[in-house]
Amino acid sequence: MMAQVAATVFTAFTIGLALFQAALAAGMPLGRFAWGGEHERLPMRLRISSLVVIPVYAFLALIVLDKAGLTAIFGGAGWIGPASWVVAVLCGLGVVPNAMSRSRAERFTMTPVSAVLFVSAVIVALAG
Repeated sequence: MMAQVAATVFTAFTIGLALFQAALAAGMPLGRFAWGGEHERLPMRLRISSLVVIPVYAFLALIVLDKAGLTAIFGGAGWIGPASWVVAVLCGLGVVPNAMSRSRAERFTMTPVSAVLFVSAVIVALAG
């Protein structure tokens, strides 16, 4: 049960991040919250990067949902367990640059978001 709740939290946060990245890619003035916070509106190369991470978020969420037993998209593939640990590690690594960002907005917004993703991914990865 705890893994399903954690997977739901993880998915909700990744959906939010995907929408946020789509807004950044569309040129919304939210750049202070992402990519180091140096640009209010992202330059084209970072807009493209924002677009690229959207399907990555979707893939990570699908791994977490499958591991928690909420979906069977990957049909019980044997790699889902190890992949869930890769997701947890990636999310854990995301906490560090957000916490060290020069942008106050990014530090105080994205560090907690990254921490929630990390904790929820670890809970799912630990699930039997």
